[in-house]
Amino acid sequence: MAAAVKALNAKIRSNPVSDYLCSTHFWGPASNFGIPLAAVLDTQKDADIISGRMTLALAGYSAVFMRYSMMVTPKNYLLFGCHIVNFSAQMTQGYRYLKYWNFGGREASLEAQAKEGLGTVENKAKEALDKVKEQLPK
Repeated sequence: MAAAVKALNAKIRSNPVSDYLCSTHFWGPASNFGIPLAAVLDTQKDADIISGRMTLALAGYSAVFMRYSMMVTPKNYLLFGCHIVNFSAQMTQGYRYLKYWNFGGREASLEAQAKEGLGTVENKAKEALDKVKEQLPK
């Protein structure tokens, strides 16, 4: 049985493509792509749920691993791509965080919600008035 496993391993390692697909150089970044995918999807959510500390930590993490991916031998471009996507998404989230909490975004959001609520109240009042007018004798 050990000879069969050894032979299969030798066959896999003899082909450069299958050797790469069976290595940690491929599976590490491939499994890590969930982090940048989640970060990109989070850019569509409300800015009030962004954690500034976590955004900073993930941006630092990605910066470190972008450098690491270029320093290992052979260079791991898939890992670099994974972390540049994550770093970009974290920088976007950082911008959204600062804009919301430090540069008036929260106030603008609350003002827009208040105007929307006022418009809803006005519409409901007009509907109620119309119903009352319909019930009045003519």
